Amino acid sequence: MAKVAVVGAGLIGRAWAISFARAGHEVALMDSDAAAVGGALAFIDGALQDLQRYDLLGGAGPAEVRGRIHAAAGLEDALAGAFHVQENAPERIEVKRALYADLDRIAEPAAVLASSTSAVLPSAFTRQLPGRGRCLVAHPINPPYLVPSVELVPAPWTEPAVLTRTAEFLRAAGQALVVMTREIDGFVVNRLQGALLQEAFRLVADGYASCEDVDIALREGLALRWSFMGPFETIDLNAPGGVRDYIQRYSGLYDGLFETQRRRAEWTGPVMDEIEHQRRRRLREEELGLARPASHGPCRP
Repeated sequence: MAKVAVVGAGLIGRAWAISFARAGHEVALMDSDAAAVGGALAFIDGALQDLQRYDLLGGAGPAEVRGRIHAAAGLEDALAGAFHVQENAPERIEVKRALYADLDRIAEPAAVLASSTSAVLPSAFTRQLPGRGRCLVAHPINPPYLVPSVELVPAPWTEPAVLTRTAEFLRAAGQALVVMTREIDGFVVNRLQGALLQEAFRLVADGYASCEDVDIALREGLALRWSFMGPFETIDLNAPGGVRDYIQRYSGLYDGLFETQRRRAEWTGPVMDEIEHQRRRRLREEELGLARPASHGPCRP
């Protein structure tokens, strides 16, 4: 049983702790706020019961998985003997730079330093580190114990062996990996999500469809297909001759659409007022906390 240090015990850290412990690893959970660790452990206790109810603990019991997770006394305690460090600090470059200076100084020399960030490029907070070659992003689609996809994003100086080792470790823990060859703003998932949101806002802002109609198009249509195959697999299977045949048949249609999609739709002002009005008619404000998924904005999801 190898040791994993989870630094930051918020929404993402506590979810990672479950994933790693379920995979059989010892997990040291640490946060600069001791109360956050206590809250995370209380959440984990409840979540493990729910996961067992749906047979999602890999044959182990809640007590067995919970027994692999402990609160670390501090950063040094958390990092001691850890072969993988999963950082979940706030999405602020100055915070991450300061934290990574400590992680690089204290962690075992061979330990991988992985960030859960969904928005900050790894080069932005690891450039100055002596051990920057062992740093990368491992961005989960939260919660990783239910949604397996994780984006691996190397900085320009991330060692190839580190990327390979991290991919092997996370795959063994049950995650499905998006292994990027180099960094770009938004990574893969949020770039795809952003493009879809832009068109969704544009359709509502221009009066072509309501919020619910757009949601139905995804929820009852494309999402059912995309839940088990991606866009390239879809088009490869959607024409008799495969992907090249699909493009020959339908590229003219999409060429025309692209011209109407170049204008950026506003996400504020009147369109936001209208979207919020439509959504509050379907879900009252006081019900939001009960209905909100376990994510926060850009994909952790």
